[in-house]
Amino acid sequence: MPEMRILHTSDWHLGRTLYGRKRYEEYEAFLEWLAQAIRDNGIDVLVVAGDVFDTTAPGNRAQELYYRFLRRAGSLGCRHVVVVSGNHDSPSFLDAPKELLKALEVHVTGSPSGNPEDEVLVLRDGQGVPELIVCAVPHLRDRDIRTAEAGESIGDKERKLLEGIREHYAAVAACAEEKRRELGSAIPILATGHLFAAGGRTVEGDGVRELYVGSLAHVDAAVFPSCFDYVALGHLHVPQKVNGSETVRYSGSPLPMGFGEAKQQKSVCVADFRGKDASVRLLTVPVFQQLEQIRGDWDLISGRIFELAYQGSQAWLEVVYDGDEILGDLRERLEEAVGNTSMEVLRVRNTRAVERALAQTMEEETLDDLDEDDVFRRCLEANRVPEDQHAELFAAYREAVLSLLERGGQPEQGGRHEN
Repeated sequence: MPEMRILHTSDWHLGRTLYGRKRYEEYEAFLEWLAQAIRDNGIDVLVVAGDVFDTTAPGNRAQELYYRFLRRAGSLGCRHVVVVSGNHDSPSFLDAPKELLKALEVHVTGSPSGNPEDEVLVLRDGQGVPELIVCAVPHLRDRDIRTAEAGESIGDKERKLLEGIREHYAAVAACAEEKRRELGSAIPILATGHLFAAGGRTVEGDGVRELYVGSLAHVDAAVFPSCFDYVALGHLHVPQKVNGSETVRYSGSPLPMGFGEAKQQKSVCVADFRGKDASVRLLTVPVFQQLEQIRGDWDLISGRIFELAYQGSQAWLEVVYDGDEILGDLRERLEEAVGNTSMEVLRVRNTRAVERALAQTMEEETLDDLDEDDVFRRCLEANRVPEDQHAELFAAYREAVLSLLERGGQPEQGGRHEN
């Protein structure tokens, strides 16, 4: 048996809806599965690397799922739970009960305090012996690590943000190394992060909003000091290694956040430590609600719906029609096709209608077919803004949106407001 076993997960997004459909039953099923996985695998420490909730003001049902699970975790044999905030979370909301949660050995870091030592945790085993040092770094917001100056360019902002992130990790790493020297050189150091590492993979419709403006969304993996024995990352929903490293990983979201993730194999990471050496394996998360995107002409779409109906599928569907024939009655056809089945069409994208609309009017396209970035781009096109100005205007627009969201103005996902 390993000396210590850690389970790394992230991006739960409790309370998220999908085109108007609430997903509480899926989340409840996932947390029940996670509890069983903790018990069956002898997990000592659970790490949740951000985006616990989908909005900064989660509803009562989402909060109930969260707190009920935390209360249960200790009875499963899990000695510690470490939770850090993501870009979706309200740092103050997560921090509010942190002193109370400590009684359950739940350690929460919602926002950086300005003192790196506050983010460095020493976790102890059942006999009180130190077994793990955690650099519990939350999502670092612009205002946490950068001072705005009049007249600075986007490049200046990006450079200062990168420097701020690097300095923050260097400071908490220095504190962690000092504690390791005091406690014993064999104690591993684990760090968390909620950011976009360079080379990270996303998919269309996965709901990932870039954390920073421009290229800074892609933070080089060199930002993590070499003393970290495992880096538990959140934000990207595709499970993946960073730069091929076995011990710098995104666990990915446990549920598909959108139809773009429907075919992903979801998982969580289990890291077995023997001293400072970690070996990592993945635990496959079951599918609790099937999502399927059907793309093609009407014959292909109707044929696939027939196949799914024959299989007794209860899938939620996204239909993308890209046939040559213009179908003005596409929605009516789809309603009839799924009428006597257990399936539900949550979203329809009629690309032929959109093409026609761009040439004439937008009579078939609705806001459900666009995200906020698409709307801004359409405004640029409609106002005939020169193309060579688009990049700079779009960067300024994204900066304004992110500033609003960080103040708590998180959009509800109706169409594709996926964040």
